Amino acid sequence: MATEPLPLAGLTVVAVEQAVSAPFATRQLADLGARVIKVERPDGGDFARGYDTAARGMASHFVWANRGKESLCLDLKDPRGREVLHALLEDADVFVQNLAQGAAARLGIDAAALCARYPRLVAVDISGYGCGGPYAHKRAYDMLVQCEAGLVSVTGTPERPVKAGIPAADIAAAMYAFSGVLAALLRRGTTGRGGPVEISMLESLAEWMGHPLHHTMHGGEQPVRTGLAHAVIAPYDAYATADGDRVLLSVQNDREWRRLAREVLERPELAEDPRYATNAARTRGREDTDAVVAGVLGKLPAGEAVERLEAAGIACARLNSVAQLAGHPQLAARDRWREVDSPAGPLRALLPPIGLPGGAEARMGAVPALGEHTDALLRALGITEARIAELRGDGVVA
Repeated sequence: MATEPLPLAGLTVVAVEQAVSAPFATRQLADLGARVIKVERPDGGDFARGYDTAARGMASHFVWANRGKESLCLDLKDPRGREVLHALLEDADVFVQNLAQGAAARLGIDAAALCARYPRLVAVDISGYGCGGPYAHKRAYDMLVQCEAGLVSVTGTPERPVKAGIPAADIAAAMYAFSGVLAALLRRGTTGRGGPVEISMLESLAEWMGHPLHHTMHGGEQPVRTGLAHAVIAPYDAYATADGDRVLLSVQNDREWRRLAREVLERPELAEDPRYATNAARTRGREDTDAVVAGVLGKLPAGEAVERLEAAGIACARLNSVAQLAGHPQLAARDRWREVDSPAGPLRALLPPIGLPGGAEARMGAVPALGEHTDALLRALGITEARIAELRGDGVVA
C-alpha cells in the first residue's frame, strides 16, 4: 500500500525568527514536510544558539526547535539583504517573524505589508503583547509573560509562587501560530488568498489560563496554590515511598476511596468512616487524609505501591525526573525515538506528537549550522558567484 506524503510537502516557509516561539512553530511545519528557510543575523545568528552548550556543544533550546531547517545568514538592515528576502518571498507560502515589536514594520516585513505585496502569502506576526495597547512595546520574555498572565500566581506552593519549568508562554504562542498557519492555508485553498495571522504570547497563555480565569471571574475566588495537591480533591498528591521515590495518586470519587481503603491501604474500616467517606470530608480533613495514605505508602517500595494502586483501579503515576522521562518505557515501547543529524553528529530526538497513520513519518531533518545553506539558497535565486562574494565581503550575507 502506498504511503501518503507528508501534508505540508511542497510548501515553502520563510522565517525571520529567534528564541523559542517562532522557531518552535516553524519546526512543526518542517516536521510535517514544509521547507523552512530560517533567516538569521550574520553576527551570530539566532541568539538561542548561545543559550547553553548542553547538546554536544550546541544549545539545547536551539536543537529542540530548529531541526529540519535551512539556515541563511542575511543582514536585513541592508537594502541588499531585504532584496534577497523578497526574492525568497516571491515563491513562498508562509512567512513567520517574531522580531521585537515594531522592528518588522520598520523593515517593511510585517504581516500586513507582506500580504498586501504577496496576496497568496500567509504571514505571521508573533509578539509578546500584540500590536496595540499600552503593553505593545514592552519587553516580553517568557517568564515575564507567565507573570503577567497570572500563571505564576497559581503555580507553586501556598508559601511561594513559581514559574513553570518550561517556556509555557513561548510554547503556547508557537502552537497557536502553527494552528493559525494551517487554518490560513486551508482558507487560501478556497479563496486563493493568504492573509495575516497575529499571535501574542500574553493572549495565548491567557487562553491556557481558562480554568483559573473562569473560576475566579465567575466564582469570585482565585484557586489557591497547592503544589502537587488539588484544591478541592483529596487524596490527590505525591507520597513518599520506602525506597525514596514518590508516587502520585488521585481519588476522583467516593467509590474510588472505598477501593483505596480496602485494597491499597488495607484498612477497610476507613471506607465508611465519616471522616473520610466523602470527598468533602476528606478535603476538610486533608492533613489527616494525607497522613493515612502517606503512612501506608511510606512502607512500600514504589513499584509495589504502583502495583497495588493499579490493581485497585486508582489513577497513579511516578514522579519522574527528566532523565527518567528520557528512559520512559512507554516511549520506548511505542518507538518514539529517532536520531537527528547536526553539526555535532547524531542527536536523539522524539517524534512529534502528531501521528498520521498510513502516511509518511515526520521529516526530522538535521539541525543546521549557522549559514550552512546561504550560498546554495543565493545560487538558487540566480545570484552570481561574484555577487555572492561581494555580499559576503560587505557582511550582508554569511
